[in-house]
Amino acid sequence: MEKPEIAVKRGIRSSLLGVGINLALATVKCAAGVIGHSFALVADGIESLSDVISSSVVALGLWLAIKPPDRDHPYGHGKAEPIAAAVVSLALIGAAIAIAVESISELRMPHRLPAAYTLGVLLGVVAIKFLMSRYVGKIGAEIESTAVKADAWHHLSDAITSGLAFVGITVGLATRNAAADDWAALCASPIILFVTTGVTYVP
Repeated sequence: MEKPEIAVKRGIRSSLLGVGINLALATVKCAAGVIGHSFALVADGIESLSDVISSSVVALGLWLAIKPPDRDHPYGHGKAEPIAAAVVSLALIGAAIAIAVESISELRMPHRLPAAYTLGVLLGVVAIKFLMSRYVGKIGAEIESTAVKADAWHHLSDAITSGLAFVGITVGLATRNAAADDWAALCASPIILFVTTGVTYVP
């Protein structure tokens, strides 16, 4: 049985790894989306930015949770972890609403078809985020951390939105209908909200 401090440090390391990966993916997706005329990919990049925030909050929450009791917190800082999980849920909800609003706005404006290379970017993202979800989820289960489990759900939501973006761009290119890209981004919003229920009620 791992000591609580060692277990929490494993959770912190997984969250910090997520911060680095999400920051890199967000940069790549937003840049590829803007250059490749794909709002679904830009929306996916925005979701990755929310992942950066949530993983940072999880790492901070875990770090605070293992701090010893002090004058202001005589019973310790154990509440920091569930608060971090709640913040992750709020970040997911905010991302879903922002993507929905912007998708509806994009649907009203004519724009160019996405570039075909954006599909390759999305395939790579889906693979990376799915693996991150499995890795972080495993650590969360092993150390019994609600916040780390929530972080794993957030990685999974990113994989889902990337998968939907891939479908939307594929349909758009096949039918020569640029709006399919925006519909894919819009469809991602309710799925992110559904994932949020998993974050909120994660066992």
